[in-house]
Amino acid sequence: MLNFTNVCFSYGNQPVFDDLNLHIEQGEFVFLIGKSGAGKSTFLELIYMNLFPNSGYIEVGDFSTQTIHRNDIPLLRRKIGVVFQDFKLMDERNVFDNVSFVLQIINTPQKLIKKKVLTALTEVGLLHKQNNYPAELSGGEKQRLSIARAIVNQPMLILADEPTGNLDQETAYDILDILKKINKDGTTVILATHNLDLVKRVDAKILKIDEGKLHKVVIKLKNSVTD
Repeated sequence: MLNFTNVCFSYGNQPVFDDLNLHIEQGEFVFLIGKSGAGKSTFLELIYMNLFPNSGYIEVGDFSTQTIHRNDIPLLRRKIGVVFQDFKLMDERNVFDNVSFVLQIINTPQKLIKKKVLTALTEVGLLHKQNNYPAELSGGEKQRLSIARAIVNQPMLILADEPTGNLDQETAYDILDILKKINKDGTTVILATHNLDLVKRVDAKILKIDEGKLHKVVIKLKNSVTD
């Protein structure tokens, strides 16, 4: 489903990844951890092809960085939902319209838009807020809205970049529970986080970025992390 093969990437003369190799199966839940600046966001950007490797290649479903044309990148992104720490909502649109916009830009029939949006809002517990605007929502509700927007087109993959970074711990657990539910329905989830309390709550693959490499790690029941 997702493969990194001998991937190297740098910003100018500053290396980020060196000979990265990775395989993730469809339906996996994966935590991506690492200190600030280790490359978690860069890793996710490489997956949705906002960035391209300097060498090696990345395969996402049927798409490859070796062969994809720029005009086909939007087709790839229709199969990927991205959830950001800062929500990236449209303040001038209400909850329903924030989600429906994703479908409008790909010319989804209007009757299908309504059905898909209401389904997505129900899944994240925001159906009763469909006429509210982002300014009227709490931080947790804003993140639920961003998740609804990410899942409305039924993507094969969700990329969540520090989705709980601006939330209190109880709300962060709620957001994690929503992502777990989405994963149980068959969607692959990659969640980048520095919050180890979240990581300890899910039996999932854990990858740590350290000095340009990826390491599988085991989070023990208390507070220790071992390679």
